Amino acid sequence: MNAEQVKQKALQLGFHKVGIAPVESVAPPSTTALQAWLARGYQADMDWMANPKRQDIRRVMPGVQSLICVALNYYTPHTRPSGKEYAKIARYGWGRDYHKVLEKKLKALSAWLEVQGEGIQARYYADTGPVQDKVWAQRAGIGWIGKHSNLISRDYGSWIFLGEVLTNLALEPDQPHTEHCGTCTRCLDACPTNAIVDPFVVDANRCIAYHTIENRAETLPDAITSHLQGWVAGCDICQDVCPWNQRFAQATDLEDFQPYPENVAPTLAQLAELSEQERDRRFPASALRRIRLSMWHRNARANLQGAQPNDLPSEGG
Repeated sequence: MNAEQVKQKALQLGFHKVGIAPVESVAPPSTTALQAWLARGYQADMDWMANPKRQDIRRVMPGVQSLICVALNYYTPHTRPSGKEYAKIARYGWGRDYHKVLEKKLKALSAWLEVQGEGIQARYYADTGPVQDKVWAQRAGIGWIGKHSNLISRDYGSWIFLGEVLTNLALEPDQPHTEHCGTCTRCLDACPTNAIVDPFVVDANRCIAYHTIENRAETLPDAITSHLQGWVAGCDICQDVCPWNQRFAQATDLEDFQPYPENVAPTLAQLAELSEQERDRRFPASALRRIRLSMWHRNARANLQGAQPNDLPSEGG
């Protein structure tokens, strides 16, 4: 069993990119970077980010020697309408739940790997475990972590989903990808809340994507509400302005990632009054199921109030 055979199988299963990263015996620099990020509280209330296993892959799978990192391109060329009445949903949520799509292929790759020889172990994750997906993908040569903290590939830009198979096989590794952002600061300049506090460092407390998807509070902070610009589920601003995406994004060949009919251009008014039945119809098998019904209402209404300041309630009531 060699690395080339593994890569060919991954491509055969439909992954768009695959690379192999070795597990080193010494903690890599990314561990220190993660610790510094956590120390500054940039994870907000995403407590799982502090799981010690994220800092040592050997605690996730004892005996792991290699990570087989994979990527799926999810870009579709659909465009959002520009009217202020429309809600904006991040591209990752337009189609079928990426966890389900990735996991089906990763499960098949892991099962194939384990029957190739006695004692071969494989464990897979699709943004579902304490693994620094982007860090390992960069080490595996898939792409590099951009200043907006998303992984950028030369082939597809940053419109990719990441997954990995951990194995006790010592496979020949790929060269880590070098960083190609250069002096560009478009993502930092475009972020309306200045969430990218330094190149490669995002403060979730200021991030529209975090607040619309993960923040369970009854209301959003004023500093976020005033800059929503229509976003109700995630935010693609930093990716939309990235030159690598503008030049190299290409339409996916996966039907699963084609948008559900009403995901590209829902109206804020519709989402502000969304019923549970309507949510189930609009977002079947969607990663957006993570967003509670009350959060859809909150996010849409925050946009509507921000767009119509005269309709805001007075301080007295």
